[in-house]
Amino acid sequence: LQYGGGIYRIADWAHITNCHVIPGEGIIQGLAEVGMPKGRGLLLLAEMSSKGMLATGAYTDKNVEMAIRNEFVIGFIGSRRFTEERDLITMTPGVGLHASGDALGQQYRTPEHIITENGSDIIIVGRGIFGPGKDAVVEAQRYRDAGWNAYLKRLDQN
Repeated sequence: LQYGGGIYRIADWAHITNCHVIPGEGIIQGLAEVGMPKGRGLLLLAEMSSKGMLATGAYTDKNVEMAIRNEFVIGFIGSRRFTEERDLITMTPGVGLHASGDALGQQYRTPEHIITENGSDIIIVGRGIFGPGKDAVVEAQRYRDAGWNAYLKRLDQN
């Protein structure tokens, strides 16, 4: 309800939104009815980056199947490129300049690993930029540069 109406009217201001497909393919169709006429797009939460996540295996496979069938889906939140059948964006969370983890179960991988080895298109960084004692501008520039250099490396591999 909040996507097309209510007090938030998310589709009026968010060009891209995301959802999980636990409710089934109807969630995609319902969001598409509102978003397609406005030129919006949808990312499916196919995987997460935290330790012990449940979004794996058959759940991830169903995300891919649904994405291929639904034009409104423009890609995924996940750890890797899932398919070549359709040109879909992959945005990957759990990015750190040094691969490691944290006390909250987050598992970090480097921009180079995510982009060159896993084929992801966009890195999602949170605590690496906004963590305690961090200069957000400096850290954002470091991640931007690391991501861009990894992308150039991937292009050279192809």
